[in-house]
Amino acid sequence: MYLVIDIGGTFAKYALMDAAGNIKAKGKRPTARTNLTEFENVIDSIIDDHDLSTINGIAISCPGTIDVDTGMIYYGGSFPFLHEVNLVKRLKEKYAKDVYIENDGKCAALAELWLGSVKDANDSIVLVLGTGIGGGIIIDKKLHRGVQLSAGEVSYVMNQIDPLTRKAQFFGLECSAVEMIRKIAEIKELEDPTDGERVFEYIKQHDEEANAIFNEYCIHLATQILNLQYILDPEVFAIGGGISAQPILLERIHWALGEVKRVNPMHMANPTIVACQFQNDANLYGALYHFFVSKEKRIVK
Repeated sequence: MYLVIDIGGTFAKYALMDAAGNIKAKGKRPTARTNLTEFENVIDSIIDDHDLSTINGIAISCPGTIDVDTGMIYYGGSFPFLHEVNLVKRLKEKYAKDVYIENDGKCAALAELWLGSVKDANDSIVLVLGTGIGGGIIIDKKLHRGVQLSAGEVSYVMNQIDPLTRKAQFFGLECSAVEMIRKIAEIKELEDPTDGERVFEYIKQHDEEANAIFNEYCIHLATQILNLQYILDPEVFAIGGGISAQPILLERIHWALGEVKRVNPMHMANPTIVACQFQNDANLYGALYHFFVSKEKRIVK
C-alpha cells in the first residue's frame, strides 16, 4: 500500500492506494495557509494516523514549481512559505520512507497518461481549467519539464502585449474557469459567485448573457489550443478541471475552433480534443504514478 497526499488550497486529500491504482480508503483535512509550522503539522497528522509498517512509500501532489530530483519546492502557489522548502528531505528523515513529490497540475497530467484519456498517445497536452491553467506536456509518454522546470506552465503564455505600456494579457487569466463562472454569477446576481452548477444551467438554457461570456471564454481557449497545436503538434488535448464534467464545454470548444478557423482561413491545424477521465482524484493517481516512475526510473505500464 502507498499513502498518497494531494495538497490543495482548501483541503489536503489523502488516500491509501495499491500499485494498480485502486483506492482502498481516503479522507481529507483542512490545509493550513498561515505558516510553515502549521502546514507541516497537518501533513504529519495525516501520516501519523496511518500504520507505516504497512506502507511502502509516500507520494505527494503539491502546488508550486517542483524540482522532482531533489524534492525542493519553489514559490509554492497558494503556500508562499513553501518557497525553497524541501518537504521530501524532511519527511524521509522523519519517517524513513521513500517519498516523492510532483506539481499538482503535472500530477493531473500524469493521471491521464497512466490510466486516463491520453494513455494510448505518445505525445499529448493536458490542460486543467481552474483558477489558472494547470496540466502538462507529454512527449514520448514522458512528462516534459524543461531546463527551468517551466514546460507546461501555460498560464504564463501571453495572448498579446501593449507595446506602449508593455502590459500583457495572459492565457491563465483569460481562460480562468473560476473567473468565467464568477462573471456569469455576478451578471445573473447569484448569491454564490462560485456556483458552477447554476452557471452552467443558464448556459444550457441558452441564456444570452451567460452564453456571451462563455463563448468568449471558449474562443480564447480554442485560440491557445491552436497555438499549442502548431508549436508541439500533439496527438490529443485532454481538458480537465471541474468544468470538464460539463459535456457542453467540449461542444463549445469545438464550435470556437470552427469560428476561429472560419474567420482565419489560413489555419490548417485540426486539434483532437477529449475530456480528462479523472476529476477530483486526478492528483492522487498522478502522484502515485510519479512515485513509481521516479523510483523505477522508467515508464510504468
